[in-house]
Amino acid sequence: QVQLVESGGGLVQAGGSLRLSCVASGLVSSISTMGWYRQAPGKQRELVATIARGGSTNYANSVKGRFTISRENGKNTVYLQMNSLKPEDTAVYYCGADAAWSPRSWGQGTQVTVSS
Repeated sequence: QVQLVESGGGLVQAGGSLRLSCVASGLVSSISTMGWYRQAPGKQRELVATIARGGSTNYANSVKGRFTISRENGKNTVYLQMNSLKPEDTAVYYCGADAAWSPRSWGQGTQVTVSS
């Protein structure tokens, strides 16, 4: 019922910046929380940042102070501004959405590679 499309990934040098975008479509009125998650090779998918319907945010300690999640209400879009990138940030980044009466929706993922 909710479709998500991520974009903005790419290759960047350590210390650089990147901004990811996630566009939601479908039954967007049912979304309570949206977030960014990442999965590196050989590791579990982990939470990066979330933003709730009321605007409250939550960040993983590893990205706190460097990443910022935000929402553009008029376009059903969530962003992840990534600054001071480190090689350990390299992963596939997924947009996720929680909605009533539905399992979590996921985007297709976008690759972020940080070179040293």
